[in-house]
Amino acid sequence: MISAAERQRSYGYGIAALAAVFGFILVALAALSGFGRIEDAVAVFDEPYIWRILRFTLWQAALSTVISVALAIPVARALARRPHFPGRLWIVRLMAVPLGLPVLIGALGLLGIWGRQGLANDLLTLAGFGRPLQIYGLQGILLAHVYFNLPLAARLLLAGLERVPQEYFRSAAMLSMPGRAVFRFIEWPVIAPLIAGVAGLIFMLCATSFTLVLILGGGPAATTIEVAIYQALRFDFNPSRAVALAGLQIALSGAVLIALAFLPKASDPGSSAETALDRPDGARRIGALADGALISAFTVWLALPLAIILVKGLKADLLRLIGERVFLHATATSLGIALGAALISLAIALAFITATGAVAASKRPGPAARGFRATIAAMGSLVLLVPPIVLGTGWFLLLRPAGLTDAAAPVIVAGINALMALPFVLRVLQPAIAVHRARTARLSASLGLSGLARIRIVDWPGLKRPLLTALSFAMALSLGDLGAVALFGGDDLTTLPWLLYSRLGSYRTADADGLALLLGALCLVLMIAGTRAPEAR
Repeated sequence: MISAAERQRSYGYGIAALAAVFGFILVALAALSGFGRIEDAVAVFDEPYIWRILRFTLWQAALSTVISVALAIPVARALARRPHFPGRLWIVRLMAVPLGLPVLIGALGLLGIWGRQGLANDLLTLAGFGRPLQIYGLQGILLAHVYFNLPLAARLLLAGLERVPQEYFRSAAMLSMPGRAVFRFIEWPVIAPLIAGVAGLIFMLCATSFTLVLILGGGPAATTIEVAIYQALRFDFNPSRAVALAGLQIALSGAVLIALAFLPKASDPGSSAETALDRPDGARRIGALADGALISAFTVWLALPLAIILVKGLKADLLRLIGERVFLHATATSLGIALGAALISLAIALAFITATGAVAASKRPGPAARGFRATIAAMGSLVLLVPPIVLGTGWFLLLRPAGLTDAAAPVIVAGINALMALPFVLRVLQPAIAVHRARTARLSASLGLSGLARIRIVDWPGLKRPLLTALSFAMALSLGDLGAVALFGGDDLTTLPWLLYSRLGSYRTADADGLALLLGALCLVLMIAGTRAPEAR
């Protein structure tokens, strides 16, 4: 139960947060729509190049999705059949690393293996085949997308397979059903409903990919819409083309989101690293060897780029890099922006959760209150609808004529990163706050605790861990992001990802390897700090 005054304050916080989010996005969109003549933007669509970019964006996203899901099915089946495979717990944990790894670092790891001077070409050279492998272009984009999305798809499918009752497999063993029949009648009915949602999620991630395509695209023949927006402003300064491409990106994102709304949800019920029972259909020695080989290959696929980053990073002159003024400045800038973005995201999330909690506490919420709650619930999709490069383009075009681009850049980048982290922060905090309020609301009311006293005595001790987890993960996401800073980066705004990208672009690969290791270590420290936040006592 909450008082009328508390309900009004909660509504006020929620309305203020909604106004801030909508205002930030709408100002960027208004700048896009109002910049230049509409005839110039429409004329851009007569260029065959624009439609070639659109076709490539859809084609690479579709191929990446098909390959990721097709490979994830056998990997998930093998892991589900081998609950006691040596190191399985750590393998499943390793599957989460690419999801939290800064994309730029993952791309460098893949370059270290499959690039022109990478490990694979070194081995082929020793065997007398020269250096035939080329990572730049469509093949590199597909390779990188599969590296990041295959673990996601396998983890979601594995979680579904591990919910299948063991009695089904025992019955199949008693009937001596072959492996194909087990897959057809037991596993496939579980996997099939998940595939649409998993594929839709991966397609959305690939269609809005920026950093991977920027690093591995290899020129105009392998460019997506988001990279084309960046090129139109950063290199050509063609605002009409940038505006047209931004509108095309929003339309594409909206179409994908509408399609996703009609697909089954690809929910992750949690870690599925520990399953107690062995499946009877996994008893055959040949099957065990095949599963072991597949799981081992999958583990090497995930771990090798990380190992390359570690080895090459340690070979760099880390002491010199750490002592450089530009590194210290970039680190301070990155941490400042990351902390600001995390605090903004946390404040917005708390305002949203408080407001929806007030609506839920009402006995009979009216249509306005229900619409208010639905609007807040849709904020995650709204963030996906307008990608960071589109928001950055709008604010860049708005601020540049007034000469405020450099001065306002840190604030704009922090705001964009805060919106990108918002869905994750909400996912961490919503269930934790719901459980906490269910346990403490009546007691707090009976003791007359409210306002700052309640926060200090009841809320902070009980919510310390999820708050710190959300804060640290939001900082890690912001710290490794290149998309928001891509348009504003330069001498006046240098973050660690931008410094890494600049060193890579100037062929200072040793410095780039060292910076990748330092950036990855910093993100890892933040994630560990969040997951090991002290429990409430």
